[in-house]
Amino acid sequence: MDSRIIRPVAERDTAACGYNPSIRCGDCRLSGICLPLALETGDIDQLDNIIQRGRPLQRNAHLYREGDAFKAVYAVRSGALKAYRTTDAGREQVTGFYLPGEILGLDGIADERHGSSAVALETSAICEIPFEALEKLSIAMPRLQRHFLQLMSREISDDQQLITLLGKNTAAQRVIALLLSLSSRNARQHLSATRIRLPMSRTDIGNYLGLTVETVSRTLTRLQRDGLLRVDSREVELLDATALAELVNDG
Repeated sequence: MDSRIIRPVAERDTAACGYNPSIRCGDCRLSGICLPLALETGDIDQLDNIIQRGRPLQRNAHLYREGDAFKAVYAVRSGALKAYRTTDAGREQVTGFYLPGEILGLDGIADERHGSSAVALETSAICEIPFEALEKLSIAMPRLQRHFLQLMSREISDDQQLITLLGKNTAAQRVIALLLSLSSRNARQHLSATRIRLPMSRTDIGNYLGLTVETVSRTLTRLQRDGLLRVDSREVELLDATALAELVNDG
């Protein structure tokens, strides 16, 4: 069986991830994040007609794998995914996390093959946007074309920021920077900017930030002891976002 197929899940998982294939782009609460705000209703309907909504992706199931032929980009409706590459030594290197309203799969445009793998961190609902149909639609909708160019630019910017983060900052600054990023992404979804649920494991966080899992745990404990965070398993509350931002900027 092709590992890229979105596999069926139990009914309770379907409900938990908010899967509802009847919800169209114009009615989706995330449309303001993954779609250009300037699109007219008729344009949104045209875009909606090319989007494919499969069954939810189960935890640990792959959306696509490194080296797969590039055919589509994907929008996260609910849940969360991580992207990773395999090093020459055969090790996994996490390259990013994707939350509701965010687009992934753009890495495949240049070589027409995906440069990384994407796997679900939890049961996730995905919108698949066939790239060939999207290209044709973009010719008629300059705003849509500009939007996807902006998304690609953001991917490049995020990669550059990660390189800077790994090269210069302390363990605490790396962890804080990730938490502040998740906070701002929560805010884009109109969720709390101070209460964050971490869909990824401490191991994934360490892998992404170039730290050991023990260092990640010690850093979170120290920041909690200093009164900057409150940590309860995967739930994190930012108690002093201003002080946290200042710690990162001091680096």
